[in-house]
Amino acid sequence: MSEAAARPRRGATTIEEVARAAGVSRQTVSNAINAPQKVRPETLARVTATVERLGYQPDQSARALRTGARRTLGYLAPVDDPFDPNPLMAGFLEALVDAAGAEGQRVLLFRPAPGTADPRPAIDELLAARQVDGLVLADVLTDDPRVAHVVRAGVPFAAFGRTGADRPQHWVDIDNTAATAEVAGHLADRGHRRVGFVGGAAALPWMADRREGFRAEADRRGLTVVEPARRGTATGGAGAERSGAGVAAVRALLRGPGRPTAVAAGSDLLALDVYEAVRAEGLTVGRDVAVVGFHDTPLCRHLYPALTSVRLPLPAIAAGLVRLLLAQVRGEQPSGGGLVLRAELIVRDSSG
Repeated sequence: MSEAAARPRRGATTIEEVARAAGVSRQTVSNAINAPQKVRPETLARVTATVERLGYQPDQSARALRTGARRTLGYLAPVDDPFDPNPLMAGFLEALVDAAGAEGQRVLLFRPAPGTADPRPAIDELLAARQVDGLVLADVLTDDPRVAHVVRAGVPFAAFGRTGADRPQHWVDIDNTAATAEVAGHLADRGHRRVGFVGGAAALPWMADRREGFRAEADRRGLTVVEPARRGTATGGAGAERSGAGVAAVRALLRGPGRPTAVAAGSDLLALDVYEAVRAEGLTVGRDVAVVGFHDTPLCRHLYPALTSVRLPLPAIAAGLVRLLLAQVRGEQPSGGGLVLRAELIVRDSSG
């Protein structure tokens, strides 16, 4: 082989050049890359060395045209405020990208056009461009219109959150009820007998489950549960949970001799309301009032005192979603219902 034949050329190296340099056919190079089990070990080693030496990069777009697979998953990102982002969903995105990468997949983020609340046109545009093999949805509600839309479109999908009983059960979720039951048990074990629960919008199914789990375990342990006046009817995620009215409602709960000695919040953002209310009433978090959050976002470690919170298994959630989605892309139908994962209570100084 001449020196010129072995030297990488400027520009993209072609599969034909790899084949000539390795002394094999074009099909053998293709098999070495896409189906190495079909190639003899000594030939595979020679082709692999040639690919590395010449810096050959397979044409992914051409492969997609041949196989129909884009090796890209679309993620319909929840609408968020870039100056006040939801820390939970940022962590979920990191986990999703890692889980997809472990399977040789990429993640393409998209969302509705600015000022547009309806996500369906954005979904239709992405599917028409044939850029993704399937979709990941998050913050899914029971009768979520996004789920109904992708089901009608016949596109593979996986949801972070439970879909309605009449929809495909391609979802991953945590056991919210068991998680807050553990919180109630933790507070009972610390000697608290009168406890509060601060939840978000009642229409959010995960918040309803958290309230139910906390109350059920508190009743079983003989605790008295008090709640501030319900506020808000929003059906969105955690980003819209906090408000000045929320702080005032918790302050009202903490006044008087019958105040709770511990308060569990349905999210870490709501726990910030509790921290503010406790201090506004001249009390101390962790000493006078124990506080527990939910999500274990990074802010928990930076509060004073550090916030006890429920940690979501984000890597396991993301990996489960990717597995569910890729199974559908391969033409398989996931068996059974959705995947339910356990959360973990991380105990810090705020619960006393």
